[in-house]
Amino acid sequence: MDLALSHAVGRARRAYRASGADGPFGDQLPAHDVAMEGYFWRFTEPSSGRVLIALNGVNRANDGHWATLGLAAHPHGFLRTAVHPIGRASTTGLGASAGDAFHGTADRLHVDLGHDAQLEVDVTHPVPWPRRSFGGSSIFQAVPALNQYWHPWLLGGTAHGRAVVGHQTWDLGGWDVYCEKNWGKGGFPDSWWWGQAQGFAEPSVCVAFAGGEVTAGPLRTTVTAVVVLLPDGKLLRLGDPVVSPVRAEVSDERWLLRGRSARWRVEVEGYGALDAAHVLPVPLPAERRNVPGAIEHLGATMRVRVERRGHLVWEGESSLAALEHGGIDRARAEVLRRGHGPDAVDAPPHNG
Repeated sequence: MDLALSHAVGRARRAYRASGADGPFGDQLPAHDVAMEGYFWRFTEPSSGRVLIALNGVNRANDGHWATLGLAAHPHGFLRTAVHPIGRASTTGLGASAGDAFHGTADRLHVDLGHDAQLEVDVTHPVPWPRRSFGGSSIFQAVPALNQYWHPWLLGGTAHGRAVVGHQTWDLGGWDVYCEKNWGKGGFPDSWWWGQAQGFAEPSVCVAFAGGEVTAGPLRTTVTAVVVLLPDGKLLRLGDPVVSPVRAEVSDERWLLRGRSARWRVEVEGYGALDAAHVLPVPLPAERRNVPGAIEHLGATMRVRVERRGHLVWEGESSLAALEHGGIDRARAEVLRRGHGPDAVDAPPHNG
């Protein structure tokens, strides 16, 4: 290959990845530099029923990158979110930062959103996504310029550290860890649903799902992906529209997903009272501001059943599930219903 051709191929590859896409065996962890690159950590302690989440959305505006930051806890309903004028996402590996307020890598996380909203944690014994060919978005990861991609890159791990949430200080030693990324050319879709749970009777089990309206130019469809890491370590993923479709029925308090393939059947049921949910912000990247976007339960109930060729393989229930129903109009209406002003971008649980 001559030098000119080599440069042309390199430019084509960079342009392809800058669209948000990753080819087969691609690495989804480095940033793509699309409009929004979101990073999410979730920590759970089944013995106490406590949950902590941290998020960083690195957003691109015309004058540079900024960040949507958040820290929230269950069961006492703590919530702190912020707009940070600086946001950076690593192009060489998993990494997101926002000045001194946030710095996260594959094995460490630092959050400082005030004296009463802090987190310092290291992650050991990681359980990474085991498939090199495709990530959580499966074949859709190879389609350029989608409005949203999703990849649950860490399906387990052990936390070591501490958190300050309001007036409480939590020792996170031994807590379960889950991490994911989502990114896209236009921020978030018009409507979406998401969930994740550990805390089953089998500590190694991890369940996650994500769905919504996927668009790319004239392409518009609704897709839901379900991921189950079974007790024996086998990873099951359904959600390819032709070979393993998943149907979803979702409201602010109920989630019902049914997926199937030639061999597998998965059913996920989730329940959570609306007043117990947090309302979290989502970014408008080009406008450098957040708006209410997601109604998210941090300690809901999830029941899961997995069958292979009609025979039960595993079933379980977690009372520490995250369940989310997304949409800006829906979330804004819920913030107002809880008595917050029209400029509010988030809200703690109504019964917190």
